[in-house]
Amino acid sequence: MKKSFLFFVCLISVMAIGAVKVKGDDSMTIEKGKKVAFDYTLTVDGQVVDSSKERGPLTYTHGEGKIIPGLATELKGMKAGEQATVKVEPKEAYGQKNPEALKEVPKSSLPKDLEPKVGMMLQMQGPQGQAVPVKVAEVKDEVVVLDLNHPLAGKTLNFDVTVVSVE
Repeated sequence: MKKSFLFFVCLISVMAIGAVKVKGDDSMTIEKGKKVAFDYTLTVDGQVVDSSKERGPLTYTHGEGKIIPGLATELKGMKAGEQATVKVEPKEAYGQKNPEALKEVPKSSLPKDLEPKVGMMLQMQGPQGQAVPVKVAEVKDEVVVLDLNHPLAGKTLNFDVTVVSVE
C-alpha cells in the first residue's frame, strides 16, 4: 500500500510540475513584437481564394499592422503548433464596398491589345508605384469604369490557420 501511495504522490507532483512549466512558458505566445510564421487557407463565399501551402508560411511581426486587424486579433495569444478557424467580418478586414470608388478611364489609356470585359481584373499603379488590383465594372463606348475597391471589400473572410513559429 505504501508503494502505490508513494507512486500516486510522485505522479501528482510530476503532473503539477509539468503544468507549471507549460503554463509559465509564454515565450511561444503571439503578442506584440513577436515574429510569427503561420500557414493559412483563405476561403471566401465557399471558395478557396488564397493559401500559403505552395509558397510556405506567411511571416510578420505582431502589432506592426502588416496583416488585417481581425486576423491579428484572433492570432494574439495563440502558440506555435496551434490551429484555428478564424472568421473575419468586412469591417475588420478590407472594409465595406465603397460605391463611390468607381473611376472612368479612357479606353485609349489601356494596352492596345486588351479587350476589357466586365469582371476582368486589371492592375493599376498606386501612388507609391505599387500594383493595385482593380476590377472592370462597366465597359462603355469610349471609357471603362473601374472598381477601385479591394477585391475582398465587403466579404467575410474565413481563415484556417496553423501557427508554425513564434519568436
